[in-house]
Amino acid sequence: MAPYGDAPGRPGNLTPAEEQKLKEMWIAMSKISGMMPEASFMNGNNDAASTTSETPKKKSRFGFGRSKQNEEVTNGGDNDKHGQTNQYEKALQSLTPEQLREALWSMSKHDDPDALLLRFLRARKWDVQAALVMLVATMHWRSQEVHLDDDIMPRGERGALEWSKSSDAAERREGEDFLAQLRMGKSFIHGCDNDGRPCCFVRVRLHHGGDQTEKSLERFTVWTIETARMMLHPPVDTATIVFDMTDFALSNMDYAPVKFIIKCFEANYPESLGAILIYKAPWIFNQIWRIIRGWLDPVVASKVHFVANIDELDSYIPRDRAPKELGGDEDWEWKWPEPVPGEDDQMKDTAGKEKVMAERNELIKSYEEETMAWCEGKDKGEGRPSIAQKLAENYWKLDPYVRAKTPYDRTGVMLPGGKVDFYPKSSSPAAPAPAPATDGTTEDDVD
Repeated sequence: MAPYGDAPGRPGNLTPAEEQKLKEMWIAMSKISGMMPEASFMNGNNDAASTTSETPKKKSRFGFGRSKQNEEVTNGGDNDKHGQTNQYEKALQSLTPEQLREALWSMSKHDDPDALLLRFLRARKWDVQAALVMLVATMHWRSQEVHLDDDIMPRGERGALEWSKSSDAAERREGEDFLAQLRMGKSFIHGCDNDGRPCCFVRVRLHHGGDQTEKSLERFTVWTIETARMMLHPPVDTATIVFDMTDFALSNMDYAPVKFIIKCFEANYPESLGAILIYKAPWIFNQIWRIIRGWLDPVVASKVHFVANIDELDSYIPRDRAPKELGGDEDWEWKWPEPVPGEDDQMKDTAGKEKVMAERNELIKSYEEETMAWCEGKDKGEGRPSIAQKLAENYWKLDPYVRAKTPYDRTGVMLPGGKVDFYPKSSSPAAPAPAPATDGTTEDDVD
């Protein structure tokens, strides 16, 4: 059975036309990132390349090669409301092919690389050009704008704690504001819905504009989304957000964070939302919703459901998994377990990290070679899923070196090897894992 079951447009469940688009996407990405020489795609036996070259000119106004980066780029019409064409052009102008390649593989983490590219293809209705623009713009956003993988995730809460003690007033404020949102539980990830999707709860009543800086709000938002992403495993590839509107007042409404959340999901985390539940919204929210709905992509808007009470919520989240504060039966409440001293010591082991990265780089090279051969029609790509699985296993070996521990690691929700237990028997903070030996050896029993 395919890893994503019968879900359409996923690895193992593609139509011939969709598989062809995926090949074209890999070719397009390879040309701007230098994965393989462009000459290798110029032979007549390359079906994917031939299909791309035969695309009518009106649908291919920009070349996939960097030499044409200044030509007009198809922006996909309404698809470019977040200015991603501009981000795409910035990426090609400011980043080398190797930097683009590194950005792609840094972003892939534990995901099947095909699954990652397919998210963008589905989001852009299988328009390869538009999907490429969206993908590269997202890579630029992650690596050059929010610095997700070289700042937000490796620093985590530990970094916020350090900032909160800084002598620099602005830096201290950012750290304090990030921690304040954790302590109050403004939003948190807990449990899963009826479809096994992780649930992120947002307690809107706890937000007041100006309480935290815009920068800290955005940093906390991105950190939360990326952390939830780490809990996605086939066949589940989307999450559910529950906006708890209990005791909502106009003083809780703040449009800037709402716009930022919308942009994150529509532009940078495509095809990641399974459902959005608006729980117990009061009548005063009706006018606000009319404004917000106008900002949403129709596909995203179709995933929004208004839920009035616990009986209706039960259609999405079982009553016994809904916390009591929502009217459910689960005896659980959010409590932030503060970072444990030494929990991130493995990040200091540069030798260990280099060893795992060396293994990863070899796997990446093998995957790229297999993929290019598949795109050129030299083989059927039968070895690619196996390498993708090895890449996922390798990432979880790398994870302790590149991602700071979170509340979900401390409470046993996120476990070594990428395993997830949404309802751990004990939610008390776990002791930090022992640091690896100084010779860089790593534990291999965390498949």
